[in-house]
Amino acid sequence: MRFKVADERLSKWFGGTVEVRLNATKKQKTEIFTKMRKSKPKKRIVLPDPVFNESGVTKFVNHLMFDGKKSIAFGIFYDSLEVVKNKLPNEEKSPLDIWKKALENITPLVEVKSRRVGGATFQVPTEIRPDRKESISMKNLILYARKRGGRSMADKLAAEIIDAFNNQGGAYKRKEDMHRMAEANRAFAHFRF
Repeated sequence: MRFKVADERLSKWFGGTVEVRLNATKKQKTEIFTKMRKSKPKKRIVLPDPVFNESGVTKFVNHLMFDGKKSIAFGIFYDSLEVVKNKLPNEEKSPLDIWKKALENITPLVEVKSRRVGGATFQVPTEIRPDRKESISMKNLILYARKRGGRSMADKLAAEIIDAFNNQGGAYKRKEDMHRMAEANRAFAHFRF
């Protein structure tokens, strides 16, 4: 017979789910088995936004959002795209395409990770997964927009989007710094894991 035990003391030491098998005749614990978690959690599906029908916009707004106030974050994003449209009137691209190009311009290809080998810590350059690339670029755009001086968040975000579109600004400089660090530590690339 098998019984699942929700005993915190046992699960702390054995990890995963703890099962205790009882001897059917003597009614005493005989063996302890563990079941480790085998599968990774499923990726959540991000629904597209209501205006552009793009899931990338919703991801960006989720990074921009504070305290679960998603409608305010959507408002900030759409207002910033309006400001971009007004500041670049002779641009043939739509504001959404300008935003996508800005994200593409500030997306890093490599990053450095600390790796400890024999008592020394090395900065090892590694390639970045595609979903992490997207996340890093969005977070950097928002971070440097928040650091800017300006009247409203929509204005600051619009200014950072325009700068990133033109290959300048804080987020673009951050990407260049990441690439420069990876290039400087290229000798340690064989420590990659």
